[in-house]
Formats: sequence, structure tokens, C-alpha cells
Amino acid sequence: MTAAVAWFYRTGSLLNFGDAEAHLNIARRIVDSRTPGWAQIGTTWLPLPHLLTVPLVRNDWLWHTGLAGAITSGFSMAVAATFLFATARRVFESATAAGAAWAVFLLNPNTLYLGSIPMTEPVFFASLFGLLYFTLRFRETGGWGSLAGASICALAGALTRYEAWFLLPFVAAFIWSAARGNRWIAAAFFCLVAGAGPLLWLAHNRYYFGDPLYFYRGPYSALVIQGKTAYPGRGDWRAAAQYLFEAGRLVAGWHAIAIGGAGLLLAGARRVIWPLALLALPPVFYLWSIHSAGTPIFVPTLYPHSWYNTRYGLALLPLAAFGAAAVARISKPMAAAVAVAALIPFLLHPSEHSVTWNEADVNSRARRQWTSQAVEYLRAAARPHQTYFTSFGDLTPIYRILGVPLRDTLTGDNDVEWAGAVARPDLFLHEDWAVVTGGDPVQTVLDKARLRGPRYELDRRITVKGAPVVEIYRRIYENPLH
Repeated sequence: MTAAVAWFYRTGSLLNFGDAEAHLNIARRIVDSRTPGWAQIGTTWLPLPHLLTVPLVRNDWLWHTGLAGAITSGFSMAVAATFLFATARRVFESATAAGAAWAVFLLNPNTLYLGSIPMTEPVFFASLFGLLYFTLRFRETGGWGSLAGASICALAGALTRYEAWFLLPFVAAFIWSAARGNRWIAAAFFCLVAGAGPLLWLAHNRYYFGDPLYFYRGPYSALVIQGKTAYPGRGDWRAAAQYLFEAGRLVAGWHAIAIGGAGLLLAGARRVIWPLALLALPPVFYLWSIHSAGTPIFVPTLYPHSWYNTRYGLALLPLAAFGAAAVARISKPMAAAVAVAALIPFLLHPSEHSVTWNEADVNSRARRQWTSQAVEYLRAAARPHQTYFTSFGDLTPIYRILGVPLRDTLTGDNDVEWAGAVARPDLFLHEDWAVVTGGDPVQTVLDKARLRGPRYELDRRITVKGAPVVEIYRRIYENPLH
């Protein structure tokens, strides 16, 4: 993973995904903001990946380069691959079979890319494979150490991605059935530890946003963002399955899918039930989300022939990797053949099959263009330690690249100070610059300020095809010393 992180850093693609940029900057604003602290965790995205990045993102250089989030993801994906290897070796009693599963999963270029950028998938995979390993060990030993390991991994997953919430009742039922001695105590312990994750998030949303389900139905949720927009798979189980499996085919590759499918039949014949069941649950969750929760997947091979959430197809790769281990168990030559056959499309045509990288590149071109123009202008026009009235989100990369601390920006996440500037800009708006996208709340406040001040003058308008207009305003002071 170190080599992968270094490669994507050198190619400048660590932060092409808008979500990757956002995850990095959320971690930064926890420690660098006018109102730093837990409240800056926000809503919608679960907190653990951001908290893991905080120690690294304190370093200005690691933040400016994006490496703070990349290191966290790289380490997490390495942990995930280690747990996958250990689990496959335990189940199939073969190091070569485990090595094949490791190769099919980790050497996939889509895994390598997502494992090198500040996304939540690497932490989730680490928790998922850790959960699988410890539950299997618990079934064999009945030990409290294994139960604690499973509970902690489940808690980590529940604080990382919502599909982990979906796993919890199934894992609790497995713990109950596999426990030796008092089953209810073991299951209660697991539920107490793992269930603390969802309960913490519900309490967080209730305390800060007044609604425990704000992450699900608030203005930043997928359900509201998608609204009633019709997309392939919404309300249609067949189409939802088609788009999910097409994304899985593109991300995992037909060779890995075919080998994995054959291996799953072999594993099922050997009554390897629990690993297959647990690893099948995330794809089931995504299928349900596409159908019912406003979570579309767009792939270039199906209408509307665009790129969006293709990385969700990666949910099928753990099943394929585990199935590959079942085939590889036959012999050492077979293990080598399985690994090579599963990876050969990526080896022959790496750019064509790097689906997640292509999505990030295509969808970020306009954003990268206007960000570059805004950075170039402000680098020449602004002075050190000046302040900015702006929105947190797509505009934040401007300040990260410029090296402007987030505490020098006033955004909607700054509570009372923001509310004062919005209500009475003539009294409480003091920033030297304002950077807006057309129609955002900052633009509304600037329009209001024209009545009684302060006075902001448009310095630069940036127009890029396929992107909102970005405007940069300079505050005009009566005192020329400013």
C-alpha cells in the first residue's frame, strides 16, 4: 500500500474524488477552525475515519498534500488485507489459498486506488474482515478475547459506514448460536459494545441538529439530495441488481467474478456458510439502498453512460476473493493460476479497468480547473493572514492549496459568528475576501450587505463549462491602511 499511496501522490490524484477532499477537510476542521472540536464532525458521514486522520492532519504539509488521509487509508487497507489472509488461511487451512484471496482483493487497481485516498471504504474493509476473523475464532474457541475483538471491529464498522449497521443483528445472532456457555451473556456483550456506535451517532444528531435521524433525512442526506429524482433502480429491484452487478463486474473484473463464483460453490459444498453469508450482506445492503434509499449507481456501460458511485461495486470483491481462495486450495499451481487469471484484465489494460480512478478523474476535471484558477488569482492578490467569508465544501480546496488555515475562514459551521454575519453583516461581517458559488448562502449575505455595508466588490468571476460560476469579492475599506 505504501507504493500505491506514493504512486497516486506523484500523479496528483489523491483528492480527485470530491468525497476524499471533504473527508480530509472535515478531519482538519476538527483541530483548525474558528470553532474546533467534536461539533465539526458534522452529520451524514460517520466519524471514525475522520478521527483516525486527526493526528496526521494537524501537520500542515500532510494536510496540504492530502497525505494525511492517504496514510490513514493505506494503513487501513493493509490491515484489511491482513485480516482477509488470516481468515482465508483459517478457513481453508492453506497459506497459498489465503495468498490468492489476498492478491485478488488487494492487487485490484480499484482497491489500490480507494486504499490510497481519504475515503471510508478502507476503514470499513478493515473492520469487516476483522469482524469475520474474530467471529470465526470465537466459534472455534468460545474465548472472551475473540468476542471482544469481534465486538470492537463491529463498533469500528458502525462508526465508519452505514452498511455495518445492517450487519449487526446478523452478527449478534451468529454470536448467540456460536457461544459456549451462556449464549445470552455473549450476545448481550456484543450488542452492548457494537450497538454503542449507532446509539452514539443518533445521540450526536439529536444533540447538535435536533433530530436523531438528521443524517438520514436532513438536507445533506442522500435521500434529500436525490429527492424524488428517478434513476435506474429506484423502486425497481431488477434494475437495481443490474446496475450493482455491472458496477461489480467493472470493478472486480469478469475473470475474478467467474473464478469467485465457482469458488463460492466449492465453499458452500464444504459448508463454509458464515463467511459467505457475512460477506454477502454488504452487497444486499447496497441493492436495498439503490432501490429504496436514494443511492444511485451510474456506470459507463449502461444508461445514462456516466460515472457515479461505481466504487460501490467493490462490495462484491470480498466474495470473489474468498471464492478464489476456495479454488486456489486445490493446489499451489492452481493458486498461482487463480491470482494471475483474476488480475490479467488489469495487467493488460490497467487504465481501462481502473474504474474508480476514471470516475474520480472525469467528475473532478471542472472542479480542479476552477479551483486552480481561484488559487492562482488569490495567490497573487491576497496578502498573508487575510480572512475569507466562504462555504465549507467544494470551495475548501482553495484554502488548503493556498495554505490558508481554516480558522481564517468563516463558514456555516462556525455557529454563532456565522449566524451574526448572516443576520447583521453591517455589524458582524469583517472578512477581507468573500468567495462564493452562484446562489449559495454567502452570495445571499453579500447581497444583503449592499444595503448597509460592508462593501464588497467583485474582483474575479471564474466560469468553467459544467461547473457553477465562482466569484471572488474583495472587501473595500474606507481606511486605506487595510
